[in-house]
Amino acid sequence: MLVDIAIENLGVIPAASAEFSSGLTVLTGETGAGKTMVVTGLRLLSGGRADASRVRTGSPQAVVEGRFVTQGVPCDIVERATGIVSNAGGAADENGEFLAVRSVGANGRSKAHLGGRRIIKTTLSEFSDELLTIHGQNDQLRLLSPERQLDALDRFDPELAQLRKNYNAKYLTWKSLDKDLQKRLSSRRELAQEVDRLQFAINEIEEVSPQPGEDAELVEQIRRLQDVDTLREQAATALAAIDGAGSLSDAMGGSGGFDESQESASDQLGQAESALAGSDDSKLKDIAVQLAEITSQLSQVSMELGGFLSDLPADPQALDDMLTRQQQLKLLTRKYAADIDGVIEWQRKAQIRLDSIDISSEALDKLKEDAKKAQASMMRAAKKLSAVRAKAATKLGTTVTEELQGLAMQKARFEVALTSIEACASGIDQVEFQLAANAFAQPRPLASSASGGELSRVMLALEVILAAGTTGTTLVFDEVDAGVGGRAAVEIGRRLARLATKNQVIVVTHLPQVAAYADTHLHVAKNVGEASVTSGVESLTFDRRVEEPSRMLAGLDDTATGRAHATELLERAQREKEDINEERVEPLLAASA
Repeated sequence: MLVDIAIENLGVIPAASAEFSSGLTVLTGETGAGKTMVVTGLRLLSGGRADASRVRTGSPQAVVEGRFVTQGVPCDIVERATGIVSNAGGAADENGEFLAVRSVGANGRSKAHLGGRRIIKTTLSEFSDELLTIHGQNDQLRLLSPERQLDALDRFDPELAQLRKNYNAKYLTWKSLDKDLQKRLSSRRELAQEVDRLQFAINEIEEVSPQPGEDAELVEQIRRLQDVDTLREQAATALAAIDGAGSLSDAMGGSGGFDESQESASDQLGQAESALAGSDDSKLKDIAVQLAEITSQLSQVSMELGGFLSDLPADPQALDDMLTRQQQLKLLTRKYAADIDGVIEWQRKAQIRLDSIDISSEALDKLKEDAKKAQASMMRAAKKLSAVRAKAATKLGTTVTEELQGLAMQKARFEVALTSIEACASGIDQVEFQLAANAFAQPRPLASSASGGELSRVMLALEVILAAGTTGTTLVFDEVDAGVGGRAAVEIGRRLARLATKNQVIVVTHLPQVAAYADTHLHVAKNVGEASVTSGVESLTFDRRVEEPSRMLAGLDDTATGRAHATELLERAQREKEDINEERVEPLLAASA
């Protein structure tokens, strides 16, 4: 349920707030006062399109803030709405309420927040869809759409939701199989060519058999081979200096031309250590210890140099072999990926794709059989769905007809016609709402048989019927009573009041007959100044609730006659509301007993 709304700099409204009751709330005011801006604010909270032209002139942005509570809302809706907020990182405030905020900048950019978190518009729309439904001035025109009519029929019977879900799953399975089959049949030659290309590429890569990171490793090895003489000389010079020319015989198979009579650094350090180790002087002994440590480190360096020299390739053919291997790898990287790791990954994906392509006669026959079975299963589900829809269509037609008779359309007859179509995501049925002016007239489509006022009443009748099983949700009607007057207006007020016994209903109206049934009456007033036009929203007391209907009746708010008529209308409507509330309470008391 929507607790309140705050609006800043939206249209003619500089700043306004409104609190909504749990029952029926009506918004009234002169044409152009800003009632539509309130609905626009609600549409923004429901994730609607942000329009920079709606931002008040001279203001950097417009802001709409709405506060929702989940008390009295069905548990499944509460669970879904709370889950949406939690997934977005938001949470309810200390009062257990959810705060939704939408801002629209003068530059057209919009921002949305929910539960204290910045979110995308889609998330706000998903949250609002669980708690808020808006019927605008143009929504009755959308009712003319066959898709909307089908959705309305499926909402009427709870059994249809599961049947439609079951059918849709079978339809998607069949569609996927049929699409695959048609592709294979129409592209058999292309697929065969693709198989050849993939198999050739995989064989080419397997023949080379590259290893992960091999290309980078080869670059380093080739560089060392190209510089092997220089590296060998550098390492040998260092080793000969440390251990003497004789030490090169193990690593190089000889002295390498170095003077074998030259005393090595390790020998000289050993002599120095020995000379100092026998001294009685403590400082010299410390120096001897340091020399011993240096000698040990030098021995480690000598081992590493010897190992380096041993690992250097001595085979002259090794460089040619590596260069040949590098060319093989480069051929793969030119064709398939930027490096060898990418080539290996490409081979893996190519193998998966190759395994998925089977154009053999056996595979096609199996796919045909699977598609045929899936189609048969889908059609069984479709026929079951269609049969239940036919029963629901008859019942919905009768129920709406009864409701229309209560809306001052006593002779009208509403029918729901079903025609068979090719299987699609929604089934094998096309729905058409039809209206007959009287019992003897031929029913015709709503588009050609219903006036604006009649279309409004049909939409309201459908909403009253479809919402009969819902509780705790917020329904907004923006002048759906347009083109209606007299007794029909009274009946619309009654139905909205009945709808508001289980749901929160917010209505923008110009009809005093509807406003009289309100639990809360909000008035949108316009103030025309020399420099600007502003609007505000105020909640009317009982005395003001008499003045407003008298103005709406004939602009007679300042006459005793007008006030008397408005008082009579208001008191009568409130008595009827008490009867409606008692009708709701009696079944509840009976159930508890």
